This record gives sequence, structure tokens and C-alpha cells, in this order.
Amino acid sequence: MTGSSGTRQAAFVVWALTRAVLLLWVTKVVTPPGLDVTSDVSVIYHGWSEVLRSGSYPQSDVTWQYPPVAALAILSPALLPFLDYATAFFVLAFLCDALVLGLLLRASDGPGRRAAGVWVWVAGVPLLGTTAYARYDVMVTAVAVAALLAGLRHPRVLGALAAFGALLKVWPALLLAGTARGRATRLAWGTAAAVAAGLLLVCVAAAPGALAFLGFQRDRGTEVESLGALVFHVWRQFGWEGQVELHYGSLEFLGPHVPLVSTLALGLSVAAFGWLLVWRLRARTFGVSTPADAAFTAVLLFTTTSRVISPQYMLWLVGLAAVCLVLRESRMGWPAVLVVAATGVTQLEFPIGFVHVVTSDAQGLTLMFLRNGLLVAACVLAAVRLWRDTVRTPVRAEVLEAVAEPALSRAGRADTPASAP
Repeated sequence: MTGSSGTRQAAFVVWALTRAVLLLWVTKVVTPPGLDVTSDVSVIYHGWSEVLRSGSYPQSDVTWQYPPVAALAILSPALLPFLDYATAFFVLAFLCDALVLGLLLRASDGPGRRAAGVWVWVAGVPLLGTTAYARYDVMVTAVAVAALLAGLRHPRVLGALAAFGALLKVWPALLLAGTARGRATRLAWGTAAAVAAGLLLVCVAAAPGALAFLGFQRDRGTEVESLGALVFHVWRQFGWEGQVELHYGSLEFLGPHVPLVSTLALGLSVAAFGWLLVWRLRARTFGVSTPADAAFTAVLLFTTTSRVISPQYMLWLVGLAAVCLVLRESRMGWPAVLVVAATGVTQLEFPIGFVHVVTSDAQGLTLMFLRNGLLVAACVLAAVRLWRDTVRTPVRAEVLEAVAEPALSRAGRADTPASAP
């Protein structure tokens, strides 16, 4: 048995053990620490599935904030009619987790590949705790991982899966940020546009309320776990008069100056998009890992600057980091480590210590500054490394060429015999 195959076998064993624990937790055979997070599946998702089965999207429910293809994830437990809704959902989440593992194991074998990405997924998912299987984000992440890995050879498949993922939960549209200029971009982006338009037309024609999520998402405020929320966590120590309330499906700060902070958070997201656009225009070197590195960086930037950083968002980052680290060329090692660490802290703040976050006590403040600080550090490091690898390298080469060319010309003239008088 080679060292490489032994590493992959060890990863599979650890995956199997940790996922068995997750299944025991979400099915309540064993009671995990902290809040019960499975009610989103047994109550909210199940309720949405009943509405969807009646022939309409949940357009009267402000907590429905998802693109129309998300209906497939909500209805998916019907594939296992011999199980109750929640149990079927957890089994399907487990199968999506297994699919990602299989894709990463296969991708890690061969020249220019490594098993580090497999370990990121194996370790990162259980660090999130029961939330990993109690939300449909693991399904979306499976689509994203499949898209990036397929895109290494088939840009059209990347485009089709990115479009499908975007209509599941929007963020997979960012998977297209790093496609190489020219044919690969034309194929991926063109396919994505066609598939997205086709799916959207089907969804709008199939049931009323397919686009209701747009208004509900627009009205979101500053969620207690977001980067902007740190302002109010600190301000509460000095007498801020606002409060935390359930609003649009999550606990948000409501009170003086919250709209301002929410607007500033949107401004940060716009700035992140601006940086991404400048990077795209300036980038000259597109290597094997550039699409994955760019996708990871883009999603990391938009997640960190969002008005809402729900715990399950960490799954997106873990999945994309895993794809990066499967590719030996990628330099996203340290950003990936920071993301995995932030995922562990996320479980400590939700569901284990969420009461401390909501009350903004010393433990809650520490956890939120630590988790969001790790995300900010990962953002900066990932952006710097992506820029250096794709923008600055060609510039250095051009400078060296400009310096070397006159010297070579002089040397050439010196070697050429002088013409006779």
C-alpha cells in the first residue's frame, strides 16, 4: 500500500466515524451540546414542502429567501418515502457529503494533485456540528465541488452546474469568476446563461411565487453573527438601546443606526465585487488552480462582508477550500486553514454558545471577534495570494524582459565583427 493510498484510506475511515456521529446527533439517538438545530428541517422545510406540493412557492412566508430551484432540495425527501421527512433529509445530506468525499478522493489521485483537500472536507464538516446536515447547504456545496472539478476539463459542465447551483442558492454563480480568458470563459459563461435562463423560465411557468425571494432577501437586516454586528455587540456594553429579535428568519439587531450599518455592509460587498472585477481585468496568468482559487476567494469575500453570516455558510467555504487544496498548484493553504479554524469556532458560537452571542456577554464577544477575525484574515490572505499569482507575476516577467533586452542587444553588437572601412 503506497503512502498516498494509505492517506486516502485513513481519510475515509475518519470520515466514516465522524459522519456516524453526525447522523446520531441529527436523528437524536445521541443528544449533542447546544441548541436543537434540526427544527429547521422538521418544521420549516417540511412546511415549505407541503406548500410546494400544493403547486405554489411559499410566497407569503418572508423566511423563504431562496432561488426557485431550491424547491428541489426542499422536496428531495420524497425520494425516500419509507422514511419520515426529517430523517429522509438527513440521509440525503449524508449522501451529498459522501458524494463530495468521493469526488475529492478521485480528484486527489494523479500528478499535480494531493490529498490535503480531502482532509479539509473530512475535518471541516464535523467541525460545524449538526448544522452541517440540518440545512440544505451541503447539497449546494456538492454541486459547487462537482462544478469546479468538472471544469478542469469541461468548461461547459462547469457553466451548467454553476447555473444550477446559482438557482439553488445564488453564490455558486461566483464559481465562474476565475475561468481562463478566451474559449473557456465563452463556453462556461455562455452555457451558464443559457441553463439559468431555461431553468428560470421553467420555474416561473411551473408555479406562482418563483421570484418572491428577491423582495424578502432585499429586506434583510444585520444578523447577530455578521461582521457588522460586532459594532452593536460592543456598543451594547456602553448602553446602546436596540435589541435582538427574530426578523426575516434569523436573529437580527433592531434599533438605532442598524440601517446605517446594514448599508455599510452592502457597501463592503460592492467594494468586494469591485476588487473582483479589477482582478478579473488585470489577471494575466490563469493556471490549473486559478478557477478554484478565484471561486474560493470570491465566495469568502462575499460571505465575510454579508449582512448575514449564518453558520451553514461555512460549508461553502470548506467545500471550495477542499477543491483548492486538491490541486498542488494552489497557494490557498493558509486561507483554507483559517477557514477550517473559523468553522470550529462557528460551532462553539452556534449552537453551543448562541445564548452568549445573543446577549453579547464576554464569551459571546470573544467568539464573534475570533470567528469573524479569522474570516477577515482569510479574506486578506486569499486576495493577496490570488493577485500575486495571477496579476503581479506577468508584470515581473515583463520588467525582467525589458531590462534584459537592451543588455542582450549590446552583447549581440559586441559579438558582431565590425564592418571593414
